[in-house]
Amino acid sequence: MNCTSGRLWLIAGTGEGPRLAAALLACGWELTVSVVSQAAGRAYPRHPLLQLEVGAIEGSAGIQRRLGAARLQQRPYQCVIDASHPFAVQISAQLAETCGPLGQPLLRLLRPLEPPLAPRQTLLNNLQELAGKDLDGQRLLLAIGARQLATAAAHASGAELFARVLPTAASLQQARAAGLPDAHLACLRPAGAGAGAGAGAAAAALGIEQALLRQWGITAVLCRQSGGSTERGWQQLCVARNLRLLLLARPAEPVGVEGLPLPGLLEKLGQPPSRL
Repeated sequence: MNCTSGRLWLIAGTGEGPRLAAALLACGWELTVSVVSQAAGRAYPRHPLLQLEVGAIEGSAGIQRRLGAARLQQRPYQCVIDASHPFAVQISAQLAETCGPLGQPLLRLLRPLEPPLAPRQTLLNNLQELAGKDLDGQRLLLAIGARQLATAAAHASGAELFARVLPTAASLQQARAAGLPDAHLACLRPAGAGAGAGAGAAAAALGIEQALLRQWGITAVLCRQSGGSTERGWQQLCVARNLRLLLLARPAEPVGVEGLPLPGLLEKLGQPPSRL
């Protein structure tokens, strides 16, 4: 990639984001990293070349403001890197719609798909397809994020529903609004979440999830085809307990945006220009 500045804007979470940031910093890039919460920000290293921004980007207008401000300061971003969650379709679409007309280079980090492990696995194109599945008598754990609980609950006819949600007030409110009783809710971080989590921490998180499945007598799990440690963890748990796995298919990537896995992205960016 031909470089005119040594500055990048990274929009990410706690999946591959911290590892990508560390690799880019090691190459000498200057980074602005945008995350949605203080908890996500703690996964990133303190570094003189890293500026952390916490909070909502505020849509296409917010993206345009940030890019414009960087150019006015004569410190434009050489590239914007979309390393958001595979299901964060809104921010990915907004980045694509805004960066293209402005001529701002944009790259998308593609998270590899996990190989299927659970033999009793069904891929769903959308949550509405739950209505066509025989769920009578199933004790179904919803591990799809709080925003989609109401849609899942509306179509999972015949199943007794449980959910594990993030430990935030907003997630708990959305779960209650979807009609799930408090006794059927668990507020937990995803198993193995965070690039900084070691093997021991990931194993402990999986152990907590497994205890939850056992306590509730779960017979089926609905999770997202997000790839990474979270999906891998649910695959492993469903194999270990012989559970039915319903996997919500990953959304399509934005049209016209170049997507690369992490090694390819690092190779594409290469080294920043000399700071001399």
